[in-house]
Amino acid sequence: MNRKEWLAQVKEEIIEPDLPICDPHHHLWDTPTDRYLLDEILEDTNGGHNIVSTVFVECNSMFRADGPEALKVIGETEFVQGIAAMSASGRYGNTRVANGIVSHADLTLGADVRPVLEAHIAASNNRFKGIRHAAGWHQDSAVRNSHSHPTEHLMLDDQFQAGLQVLSDMGLTFDAWFYHEQLPEFIALANNFPEATIILDHFGGPLGIGPYQGKLDEVYEKWCELVAPLKNNPNVLFKLGGINMKVNGFEWHKHPQPPSSDQLVDATARYYQFCIDNFGADRCMFESNFPVDRDSCSYHVLWNAFKKMSSGYTDQQRQALFHDTATKAYKLSTD
Repeated sequence: MNRKEWLAQVKEEIIEPDLPICDPHHHLWDTPTDRYLLDEILEDTNGGHNIVSTVFVECNSMFRADGPEALKVIGETEFVQGIAAMSASGRYGNTRVANGIVSHADLTLGADVRPVLEAHIAASNNRFKGIRHAAGWHQDSAVRNSHSHPTEHLMLDDQFQAGLQVLSDMGLTFDAWFYHEQLPEFIALANNFPEATIILDHFGGPLGIGPYQGKLDEVYEKWCELVAPLKNNPNVLFKLGGINMKVNGFEWHKHPQPPSSDQLVDATARYYQFCIDNFGADRCMFESNFPVDRDSCSYHVLWNAFKKMSSGYTDQQRQALFHDTATKAYKLSTD
């Protein structure tokens, strides 16, 4: 049974189909083993939820083959800008795919990252919003390091912080992705850049594989302790999602059937509710992390789970969680 057939085993009626949603975190790629381009994301976003806009986040997709090494990353922005322009034509429905673009730039270039960022802006003046430089690093070989091949303690590196200063000065956003034991390093970084708009992806990566296998409760308690100080960093926003990856240890992909929304709620809601209750809905946004989380659940089931998790919050809080926090953070056009 292929992945699409496996996911099709669980279908649910869409909850609150009119609720406007901005999905602030997905990828686009075309590899020898997987394709997730405009047709594929629209198949997900057209599944019944009211996805009005999305934000693309870097994934090493379509880098330039030639030219200066530091500028090869501009190919990803050029690639996504084309897909976004197709979507903006209206010929493919009302969802504005990649209304915001978060690409990659090597912050360890320090001050020399400026021309790279300027080239991203030139490639997509209307949609480029910022960059992600993933920093996920772990000493255990069972935990794969981030695709950007970070060094240990990358976020504390002087050159990395010099690059982040340039990013902040230019009014661009910084998406952070790492593993939960690196939260103290991230907090030190955030403390150094109170004026930067910093967006923490995937809850700060609570791990459930390798040395954390079978320790879901222990990891959650440790994560709560490590993440709590971010209450003092109002410039740090939280993407609530990306917790159904294989690295998180819930092992959905090993089950005969994918999880229902109720199963996702039962297993993961405590992470979402901790963030909303401790940091506020105006600092939190639900995210799909598709197609990565597609290994574990379907798009319509995931957003049903988000709606169930948030049912006890006010209408204003839910509007922030599903739409407004994301569109404000990335300064998205809502025309």
